[in-house]
Amino acid sequence: MFSVSVEIPDPDPAPAPLSVQPAAPSATSSSFDAAPSAASLFVLQFSTGETISALGTGLIGRRPLPQPTEHVDILVQINDLGRSVSKSHLEFGQHEGEFWVSDRFSGNGTIIRRPDAVLVRCEPGRRYLVPRGSRVEIADQFFILN
Repeated sequence: MFSVSVEIPDPDPAPAPLSVQPAAPSATSSSFDAAPSAASLFVLQFSTGETISALGTGLIGRRPLPQPTEHVDILVQINDLGRSVSKSHLEFGQHEGEFWVSDRFSGNGTIIRRPDAVLVRCEPGRRYLVPRGSRVEIADQFFILN
């Protein structure tokens, strides 16, 4: 039903709405297709129709870039023609099998809509746990966490 992949698709004439790429290759990096051992596999289903699997840490934005001393496992680039999504809008990761997000001082903010109908406006720089089934709104775009 959903495509779960972190490989960069072959280029085609139409621009892809979402681009997913490993942040930085290293000799110790593991394949994203491998079965998770300590970390849980989370699936992010984007409003653009794209779906990615997430293991480890990452950044989501129009042109996400880690800080020079920062390491992330994956960069998720959203093609947002309205430019409501910041360049590096959101950071995500895992802690003890739970998924978290942190707004990166974005211009339009981040909102978490949990399955229990609780709405949380994210304070920039603070980590928030996100239960499966939640909708994470990043400006005019969003993803559902499965």
